[in-house]
Amino acid sequence: MNRIQEKLSENKKLLSIYFTAGYPKLDDTVEILQQLEKNGVDMVEIGLPFSDPLADGPTIQASSQVALKNGMTTELLFQQLKDVRKTVSIPLIIMGYFNPVLQFGVENFCKKCAEVGIDGLILPDLPLAEYEEHYSEIFKKYGLMNIFLITPQTYEERIRQIDNASEGFIYMVSSASVTGSSSGFGNAQEDYFKRIATLSLKNPQIVGFGINNSETFQQATKHAKGAIIGSAFIKMLSDKGLGEISNFLNAIRKV
Repeated sequence: MNRIQEKLSENKKLLSIYFTAGYPKLDDTVEILQQLEKNGVDMVEIGLPFSDPLADGPTIQASSQVALKNGMTTELLFQQLKDVRKTVSIPLIIMGYFNPVLQFGVENFCKKCAEVGIDGLILPDLPLAEYEEHYSEIFKKYGLMNIFLITPQTYEERIRQIDNASEGFIYMVSSASVTGSSSGFGNAQEDYFKRIATLSLKNPQIVGFGINNSETFQQATKHAKGAIIGSAFIKMLSDKGLGEISNFLNAIRKV
């Protein structure tokens, strides 16, 4: 069983963290992963920085620009992660855009992911039809789950297509805006969370975009399996550094 499936089977609400590889400093990647696991995070999305991140808000865009200036590349990320499974056991997902994967070579990229212990990929700009026609067999060959996104605008037939093609979880975008742009959830988002829950999908949902504190984490996970925090975590790294990771996570988990 894939580590993602094992984690999803646990009887708890899951906290996933997104951060940009190579940020704040080029060599921080593995230390951040180790600290996240040490402090009880259930799953991590490692952001592969890209020069044109369309879905990312200003905080993540800025972190990507810094990481690229620091010298982060796809090849370097795999070098950094080559021994990560000696110290980190939670599920690890690479999140990024399809262009760097295509440039690296899709099969070569998936092979490297398998070698270092990556469990899945989130590539928001890889369409479902293209994935199924050209790449699904490659992902399966290397034991990688491809995680698809839905938004409040995704119609039910499409959601069920995505659910049918998925084997891990569905990334439920809380709004149609970019990351880091929400300061809380209103009635429309609450209704969206409830609506998706009533569809009885076979794959659990994890909510992303707009989760930045304990209150929004509780709201997001009331009807979903878990929630993802990205921009707020990166902002904390920018403002306070790696030494504040424990305090940040403790504040999120408090009820």
